Amino acid sequence: MPLLYVFVLAVVQGITEFLPISSSGHLELSWQFMSRSDVALPAESQRLILFVAVHLGTLFAVLLYFWRDVVALAVGLFHLVTARGGPQTQLVINVAVGSLPLIIVGYLASHKMITTLYHVEVIAWTTIGFAVLLYLADRFGMTLRRVEHLKLPDALVIGLSQAIALIPGTSRSGITMTAARALGMERAEAARFALLLAIPAILGASLLEGLELYKLGDLRLGMEAALAAALAFASAVVAIAVMMMWLRRASFTIFVLYRILLGGLLLWLLHQDYFSA
Repeated sequence: MPLLYVFVLAVVQGITEFLPISSSGHLELSWQFMSRSDVALPAESQRLILFVAVHLGTLFAVLLYFWRDVVALAVGLFHLVTARGGPQTQLVINVAVGSLPLIIVGYLASHKMITTLYHVEVIAWTTIGFAVLLYLADRFGMTLRRVEHLKLPDALVIGLSQAIALIPGTSRSGITMTAARALGMERAEAARFALLLAIPAILGASLLEGLELYKLGDLRLGMEAALAAALAFASAVVAIAVMMMWLRRASFTIFVLYRILLGGLLLWLLHQDYFSA
């Protein structure tokens, strides 16, 4: 695969994975645009493995940025095993409960069922529709609660919303932030919990596809995947830092406007038969 494509996909993934604008949608769109060039693209299986590599890079980014929460999760897991309570234990339980719906739905939904939704028109409408939901939740939701205030029902509601993100263009981060804001969480705290939920989600997907990479035994692909992971890691760290700084001072409106403009552009391009080739 050309290194330019590796760079584009890695940077796109790193920037969009944790912003509420749909990383899967942007990756699919990037692939659509690049596929119109004269350079031969890799097979579908190699493409999926490369996508998992950039997800792995973003995983290390969120582990680094939220290292204090990661340590709290480790302590909480130890407390849970030893039948002890405390805020760290509650955090582990909330993350586990919030991750469970995605695991169940992801297991029950066939790969074919999910991949058939990867169409530009689907991405366009979900990009717009879930932008409206994010705006409404952010506009009318209270800003009183932090991650430490979440109870099991709250974590379950956010987890159920996360399962919807299997539809491309929804944005896993975006829909979980939307649910968290609707539950009255502060903006930065909504983003914080959404990114903590990303840890098991990305880890699970990366481990499954990592086995395919090992079985493939393609050294060139392995080197490209490592480069993509490193680029995604660097760009994701910057994106997370900028987003958290923004949300401590402003609203989600800038992301809402971006999604609406992007969705409108995609619909216009579809009308122009840009993606028909």
